[in-house]
Amino acid sequence: MNRKPTASRSLRTLGNAMALAVAPVAASAQTALPPAQNLDTLERMVVAALGADIGQVGGPLAPLDRRMRLADCGSGVQIDPPSIGAVTVRCPATGWRLRVPLARSATSFSPRPGTQAPQTAAMPASAVRRGDPVKLLAVGDRYSISIDATAMEDADIGGRVRVSTTAKGSTLFAEVIDVGRVRLLGFK
Repeated sequence: MNRKPTASRSLRTLGNAMALAVAPVAASAQTALPPAQNLDTLERMVVAALGADIGQVGGPLAPLDRRMRLADCGSGVQIDPPSIGAVTVRCPATGWRLRVPLARSATSFSPRPGTQAPQTAAMPASAVRRGDPVKLLAVGDRYSISIDATAMEDADIGGRVRVSTTAKGSTLFAEVIDVGRVRLLGFK
């Protein structure tokens, strides 16, 4: 008796073959990524270490970027003391390091004696402050180069700032594109 394959048997065979082909890929995709650091917990640790909430003077300037995926550090996260307007959060076990900018205050004062005492008002921190280490980028159509530099003045995003490179000690003009990142003028 010679039986012809039916459509349902053919589809069943095709489905079994696809399941066998997809199973190893699905299993390897699940084991490919290591556990990620919980950014909510990390943010709470930074706030607790600084004693000030997000946006408050002395606290983080903004929430941590939730698009980041850091390797899980467990309980080995280290938070360095504030330095140059930011704290460094790092995990020595996995090697990642974050620089978290701090909200700062500015003191306004009256030059005349006998008037009110100096007042401290909360001001948003500049994206780049004098003395901050920055990444200097030169971007072209087919290339992107970045080097370490130091900001020589304060500036907000979109503003221009002088930076000094360590290679030659020369001063260059750049545009601030993000916190700690500037783009060399003349390159688009």
